[in-house]
Amino acid sequence: MQLKSIKICIMNNRVTSLHAHAGNPAVATLARPAKPCDALLLLNLGSPDSPSVSDVRKYLGEFLMDEKVIDAPYLVRSMIVKGFILPFRPKRSAHAYMKVWTKEGPPLKVITESFKKEIEELVDMPVAVAMRYGNPTPAAAIEELKQKGDFNQLYIAPLYPHYAMSSYETAVEHALRNVDESVSVKVLKPFYNEEDYIDSLTESIKPYLRGHVLFSYHGLPVRHLKKLNSHCYSGPDCCSVPNKAWDTCYKHQVSETTKLVAQKLGLKEDQYSLSFQSRLGRDEWIKPFTVELLQSYPAKGIKDLVIVCPAFVADCLETLEEIAIAGKEIFLNAGGESFTVVPCLNTFKPWVKTFASWCNEREAQHSELWA
Repeated sequence: MQLKSIKICIMNNRVTSLHAHAGNPAVATLARPAKPCDALLLLNLGSPDSPSVSDVRKYLGEFLMDEKVIDAPYLVRSMIVKGFILPFRPKRSAHAYMKVWTKEGPPLKVITESFKKEIEELVDMPVAVAMRYGNPTPAAAIEELKQKGDFNQLYIAPLYPHYAMSSYETAVEHALRNVDESVSVKVLKPFYNEEDYIDSLTESIKPYLRGHVLFSYHGLPVRHLKKLNSHCYSGPDCCSVPNKAWDTCYKHQVSETTKLVAQKLGLKEDQYSLSFQSRLGRDEWIKPFTVELLQSYPAKGIKDLVIVCPAFVADCLETLEEIAIAGKEIFLNAGGESFTVVPCLNTFKPWVKTFASWCNEREAQHSELWA
């Protein structure tokens, strides 16, 4: 299977640009050659330090002021975020976080740290976690790695299967700003169609398989896709027409993940659907919308629903509150009878072993996954 993803161009041991690349992944193994001068940095989105309104406001401010999230000029972005969003949204978001907060902390951070501990047992280099927003910061994570020993090769692994400038791209660029010039860097490319990832995702869904399956992905403004690729939305079937744009096209990549998993599960076309959640603002976003499908399904005879969220490899606010709580309520109130949410990959053993194999074979079988 061909892996189409992003190549990070390295000049003088620094990442200088993003462009498309294609490679062919091999079969996963868990060989563990000694590489004492390497280190691994896991990247995820982040969470507020607490579910208090003040901490949520601080977190949302950092997140929404990112020019790759709200891609408007600074003054316009500042007016939108500080004038229209931060005065009202933090209270609602804090209430949502309270519903899913655990005694150990925010689910995303807790699960990512658990994943790190599992990976540490299987790989041959020290591992640290950094978040794009909030804590731990990349600077703190890199300092943690330095405390474990000197390294001259850093492997950065964004925990995003699909490419988007508001997730994968901004996380990588943010992390790189904190890496010493003397350190060489390789970055894990988006793995949306990598065979072992597809197998892990498929196996995680099988125990919950029944009724209609909805693959719900985090949404994006259409302008984000158009900004990266002129091919995107150039016609009604642009995602079906082979094009270099696929290497950075979120819509194509999530469609490909869905198709490959559905094939592995043996689902017919009328047994599954794809949708997008988590809209913000009034701009045009990728359709169809998850919330609208949840409202309409029961009237169409779909009353037994299984929902999976492959844009996330760790459960978070968007899966645990937006889907498992709010989404379930919408579906049942509309006449649905059964609503099952498949957990994200989290620390699912096949996924942990797959990821560890990518790390351990970073210069052999799986070297094409790192650029």
